[in-house]
Amino acid sequence: MKIVIDEDIHRSLAEVLRSLGHQTTDVRDIGLRGKPDEDIFRFAQEQGAVLLSGDLGFANVVHFPLGSHHGIIILRFPNEMPSSALNVIVGTLMSGIPDHEFVSNLSVLSPRGLRMRRSKK
Repeated sequence: MKIVIDEDIHRSLAEVLRSLGHQTTDVRDIGLRGKPDEDIFRFAQEQGAVLLSGDLGFANVVHFPLGSHHGIIILRFPNEMPSSALNVIVGTLMSGIPDHEFVSNLSVLSPRGLRMRRSKK
């Protein structure tokens, strides 16, 4: 699965996702750091990629309607959680879910697990 990683996600998570077979692109590496959400979203769509972010703005289904995108994954973890612990949880959760489950849906990953709002498509 192609994944675009927003700037608010620790870089080490990209390595975890690559080890699971995902193709990752970090917005900081392609000149999109600090750009508006719409630019980040548009780039992910152009790439046919799922967008991975901690930005709750991307969870707004009015602004980013279910089924109108390749998928959005929001990470909701405590700020004080070490990135190594977050990486283990995210890696475990994502390895147990088929890639197609993320497509067109809004997924929220947290220490308590996965919540998903599914597209009706």
